[in-house]
Amino acid sequence: MLVNTQAASVIQQSKRSDMDPANAAASALYSGVMQNVQNAVTATQVQATQKAKDTTADNVEAAFAKTRVQLQTTPETTATPKTEASTQARADFNEYMTKTPAERIRDQILKEKGLTEEDVKSMPIEQQTSIANEVADRLKAQTAEQIAAKTADPQVQAVKETLAAI
Repeated sequence: MLVNTQAASVIQQSKRSDMDPANAAASALYSGVMQNVQNAVTATQVQATQKAKDTTADNVEAAFAKTRVQLQTTPETTATPKTEASTQARADFNEYMTKTPAERIRDQILKEKGLTEEDVKSMPIEQQTSIANEVADRLKAQTAEQIAAKTADPQVQAVKETLAAI
């Protein structure tokens, strides 16, 4: 909590020669009262602001405490159960991520054509070569796109990276 440490204002006598003593005294009192009112208003605003901050901080701390308690009391058996499907999906994902871009493109082309690796191995050399050439062409095109994207306007690139991160 903030405390107002300002000393009470001292009313000073006005030494203006153009004012009569009654007006000078009234002016001095008025300025002192106004300063005291301003100090009181400022102190009230500071107290209200500090109270709001304290309340917000208390709410945040309470939310974190509830979350901690929930995480500590959650049994591990309610965690994502490992099923055969999730294990297979993880294995498929890991296999896909270990492939090179050329292998990924080759798999995509074979899938588009409805072929398997065994089908390709049983094909004549000319057809296998045409598939390999198609893989090479797509890989070149993909590389060219990546280079063009990196050499594009830096501001546009920064926006794209920011959007991709979101």
